[in-house]
Amino acid sequence: MTEKEYGKLVEQCSPKSTLCKDLWNAFWIGGLICVLGQLIQNGYLSLKMDTESAGAATSMTLVAISALLTGLSLYDDIAKIGGAGTLVPITGFANAISAPAVEFRTEGFILGVGAKMFTIAGPVIVYGTVASVVYGVIYWFTTLF
Repeated sequence: MTEKEYGKLVEQCSPKSTLCKDLWNAFWIGGLICVLGQLIQNGYLSLKMDTESAGAATSMTLVAISALLTGLSLYDDIAKIGGAGTLVPITGFANAISAPAVEFRTEGFILGVGAKMFTIAGPVIVYGTVASVVYGVIYWFTTLF
């Protein structure tokens, strides 16, 4: 088999790119999550909460909804359609923490839920902390002069 024949065979067997469809789904699902967050915040603001408290309550509500949907195995179904759109920071992070906890709950609270909960999110927390320290040092040095 020549290189050209092999190339044609690979092209025939390879799945067609669904990039445009994937981008669209990520866009509208991510946007829908953001709209939901805005509606929740507007609801808290209509209850006469100040902006800072409404923002905190909105974040907590989105985390709770994300964890609930993860526990009910619905977040994965949404992620199959929305792909990266479900990684909107707060809901994606809540899913990353709660999914391993749900998966390893049969191993007990300490060795299952407690130990596995941060297997995915732990490096993100460490990287975010280190990156913020590095950014803070750079910012401090640039403001000295």
